[in-house]
Amino acid sequence: MTDSVQATPSQRRQHWGVVLRLLVTLLILWLIFRSIDVVSVLSVIKQVNLPLLGLAILFQLLSTLLAGYRWYLVMHQLQFGKHAGFYIRSYFKGSFFNQGLPTSIGGDAIRVIDVAATGFRKRDAFKGVFIDRILGLVGLLLLNLFANALQPDLLPRGLFYTLNLLVLGGVMGFVALNFIHHLRWFNQWRISRFLLTISSQMQSVMRGFRNSSMQMSLSIIIHILSMINIFLIGRSVGLDYDFVTFTIIVPPVILLTLVPISLAGWGVREGAMIGLFTLVGADKSIILSMSILYGIILVLASLPGLYVYLYGKYHHV
Repeated sequence: MTDSVQATPSQRRQHWGVVLRLLVTLLILWLIFRSIDVVSVLSVIKQVNLPLLGLAILFQLLSTLLAGYRWYLVMHQLQFGKHAGFYIRSYFKGSFFNQGLPTSIGGDAIRVIDVAATGFRKRDAFKGVFIDRILGLVGLLLLNLFANALQPDLLPRGLFYTLNLLVLGGVMGFVALNFIHHLRWFNQWRISRFLLTISSQMQSVMRGFRNSSMQMSLSIIIHILSMINIFLIGRSVGLDYDFVTFTIIVPPVILLTLVPISLAGWGVREGAMIGLFTLVGADKSIILSMSILYGIILVLASLPGLYVYLYGKYHHV
């Protein structure tokens, strides 16, 4: 007898990648809970302000909705066709795969598959998703840069300069990417050819004042809505800091969770939140409670993506 289905080497690597991220997640959470009283965390969560949590979910849903619309604008400028609803639904589905399912298939891969299913090549769809990711990232960096300028004395001086240099480096990298397509000698290497293509397509997306201002405004507003979500969660557990403080501390945390070493950023997010918020005097139990609730709300806000996925699966849409 032989197995009817044999896993390919790529599938096996993806499987073990998920297992490894799960182990890393559990290890980090175990280390965190070793130093923080679980009873204190549960006590904070039991006293949470539920109306504020409900409002936080609403702002996260609005953030995801606008992110889906921004992706539509990117793909529309790249001549991919399809209406805004298609991209918004696909974005929600990708969000659910990122937050709600511990699988090797990430949300970006889901979006690529959705676009490819309409008749485009996966490599072309990937470039559109990649550009959308870059625009989202630069919006977060610009928001964080502005917040740091408003309260330059919040964080220790060395950390303040380090974070701002990294943020400025990211913004300058984005600016450089918009001009790389003029450097035709970049055609010599595979990776540089990819950057040339991305740069050229980025120019198409950002062509003209109207398109560029719309993309930048949307990217910043999307992250403002997400920051309001976290701010409301913080207030719901009694973390009494102003909105600017959250906008300074949370973006670096989000950037760290993009490093794919844990499942949906769990563990990494909690550790980073605790490390940065304690610098401004916050209680560890309250910070951990906020971070856990934030993770739960991200899952809840991604549930429309589950509906989209199931509807498409059983109705073949």
